[in-house]
This record gives sequence, structure tokens and C-alpha cells, in this order.
Amino acid sequence: MRQRQVLFLDIDGVLHRGNSYIAGNRIVSSAPARIQLFEYLPVLCDLLDLYPQVEVVLSSDWAYRFGIEPTRNMLPESLLRNRVTEATYQGCEFDEMLWPTVTRGAQVLDYVRRHSLDQWLAVDDRRDGFDACRDRLVHCQTDVGLGDAAVVALFQSRLHERFGKPTT
Repeated sequence: MRQRQVLFLDIDGVLHRGNSYIAGNRIVSSAPARIQLFEYLPVLCDLLDLYPQVEVVLSSDWAYRFGIEPTRNMLPESLLRNRVTEATYQGCEFDEMLWPTVTRGAQVLDYVRRHSLDQWLAVDDRRDGFDACRDRLVHCQTDVGLGDAAVVALFQSRLHERFGKPTT
């Protein structure tokens, strides 16, 4: 049986700059210039194209707030939508209402433990709770996300370290 390879994906501060909020019936960016949501999705898709076996588990507040299916359906890139399998809060062993109060690293590590994962990586603008596994975190600056070339280079390196040689 093949070992699962999982990327834990945050949305705000990773796929676009800044956070987001609900305005009427829309979700908009909090970035000063009202940046387009998912502006760095092509960067992520290009990176993951080389690793077709990697599945995506949402570690974003979006999945908790809106649900996994609505969040998946909001992603404009169908190839990424097809990779999204779950969210970290699903099946947690404590009250889901407490989920937002748990550090991001603890959320991810809880999922890792429950699913006995060995091959995993997280990309997030939060570092809280990742102290014991910083080498599995690609940390983005909230105001830059995957628009930072140094972060993208680190991401490429960590993908190779965790998931092996990319397919070409």
C-alpha cells in the first residue's frame, strides 16, 4: 500500500496577500489594494504539477468557517480542487467548536497523528505550534504569501525533501 503524501494548505496569507473577510455575499481581501483572492494559486499549481501524487488537506480557517465543499468549490483552479481531500478539523478527537482556538501546528499534528502520516508538509502564514517540526513548514509572510521568491524556492526544496524527486 502506498503511503499518503499530504500538503497541508492554508489560504489567507498563502494563496493571496493578507486575510479575507465577508462583505455582503462576497469574500474580499483585507489587503490595502484589495488584492484578488487566490492571486498565487498558479504558483502553487506549478509547484504541485511536479508531484501529482500529493493530496491537499485544508488547514485553513476557510474550511472550518465555510465547510470543505464550499471552500473547495471556491478555488478557481480545478486541478487543485481535485487534490483537496479533507480538512484538518474533520474527525478531530475533541469538540470541533474549540478548533479555532488550537494552534495551527497542533491542528496539523493532530491530523498527522490520527492518520499516521510520515510524508507531509505544511504551507502557512502561521507558525504557532510548529516548533517541533519547523522543517515541515513553509512559512509565508501574511502580506506577501507565495509572492515571495525565497519562499517559493524553499517550498520547492521542501517538496523534494519530503516527496522525492519531481516527475517531469
